[in-house]
Amino acid sequence: MNNFLDKSDLNRKDVDEIVSDTLKNCDDGELYLEDTKSESILLDDNKIKSSNYSSDLGFGFRAISNEVVAYSHSNEISKESLKNSSQNLKSTLKSSKGTYNHEIPKTNNKFYEDINPIEQKSLDSKLEVLNKVNDYLRKKDSSVKQVTASFSGEQKSIEIIRSGGEALTDVRPLIRFNVSVMLEKNGRKETGVYGIGGRQSYDEYLKNDNWKNVCEEALRIASVNLDSKPAPAGEMKVVLGPGWPAILIHEAIGHGLEGDFNRKKTSAFHNLMGQKVASEGVTIVDDGTIGKRRGSLTIDDEGTPTEKTVLIENGILKNFMQDRLNARLMNTKSTGSGRRENYKHIVLPRMRNTMMMNGQHTQDEMIKSVNRGIFAVSFGGGQVDITSGKFVFNCTEAYEINNGKIGSPIKGATLIGDGPSILKEVSMVGNDMMMDPGIGTCGKAGQGVPVGVAQPSILIDKMTVGGTKL
Repeated sequence: MNNFLDKSDLNRKDVDEIVSDTLKNCDDGELYLEDTKSESILLDDNKIKSSNYSSDLGFGFRAISNEVVAYSHSNEISKESLKNSSQNLKSTLKSSKGTYNHEIPKTNNKFYEDINPIEQKSLDSKLEVLNKVNDYLRKKDSSVKQVTASFSGEQKSIEIIRSGGEALTDVRPLIRFNVSVMLEKNGRKETGVYGIGGRQSYDEYLKNDNWKNVCEEALRIASVNLDSKPAPAGEMKVVLGPGWPAILIHEAIGHGLEGDFNRKKTSAFHNLMGQKVASEGVTIVDDGTIGKRRGSLTIDDEGTPTEKTVLIENGILKNFMQDRLNARLMNTKSTGSGRRENYKHIVLPRMRNTMMMNGQHTQDEMIKSVNRGIFAVSFGGGQVDITSGKFVFNCTEAYEINNGKIGSPIKGATLIGDGPSILKEVSMVGNDMMMDPGIGTCGKAGQGVPVGVAQPSILIDKMTVGGTKL
């Protein structure tokens, strides 16, 4: 574990005194110390285009009184910078008279190893794999015109110091491996993209030439898109495949179940606690405790142990995702969902691994029940309005369904709707739940954090599909 004070003129007694003095009249707050090592390596156009390494060290100091948050950060960990931050917080909260909340539950659980994935594998060995990817794909298919492959890795060490000298620590590894391939046939160009990642070392993903599986999947998606035809448009039944399509649940429903939007009554779900908001059989959880997953955390960025939070159970709204501030103001408890991109950012209630749980049906049953509709396997970008839950999502791999059978691949399909309505249109929940491959990043208030999603196949009885078929 990183000893942050070794790199400064501070000692533990200094820090404890400054933190306790700053927060003595506050409701909550902490000193958040962070040391991040990160790298990214990119192969493109038959050569290594870039290789970057960075290191960032700093702290964020937060004081909370009622619902007012005072925040100060610095990339210099020193006695002077910490005292300056303390003065800034005190001047912002001149009239604070809160009662400091010391309560942080303890945990012995660890959901990933304390490793530095960047140092576990040499730069040369990573470059070798990227060049192998390029050669493999170009030899595999003569129609390959472009190959892009990349690695990104990170080790983030954090320490959270609270009033009274309490300290909590975590070391978080994170890696991602991505492959994009462009095919050209008869003057038509299409691209396939696939990636994997999580909180492990590179070798866990690359051993036994597993990189070839990523190449094959990117190539398959590109080939499917080459054979695709314009998507139909209109209101129809939609079958969502397992795994990554849960990004729709994350965006259209998950954000609406975060505590801050509901405390401020800007979410479509804010007044529906305990009510039926989804079809029978729909259970959605947000789980930060799944080993080595991209969205998992041993403790959140306030020091609270993460948990498996049941959000919707058999269609009934049960919980919101909470950080400490919103939990206190809503008279409930933190769900270990307080997250920040880094020490420069304030904490917000955020998703971790958001999942729809298994049901009873098979994907085959769903397909057979659809006369006319689409089967959506993967999504790209989308847009969501938190207040209404309205969304638009682009399908990156989809097929038409005709008379109970999967037909041709289609291109240009967009799914349009709103989260609260879509939840009630789910008529079958599959028994084939799958996690996403480990590539998700969630944006909120200008901050990005790693997340995961999962779901089984689901049948939505009525959904608007935007298409390109004339």
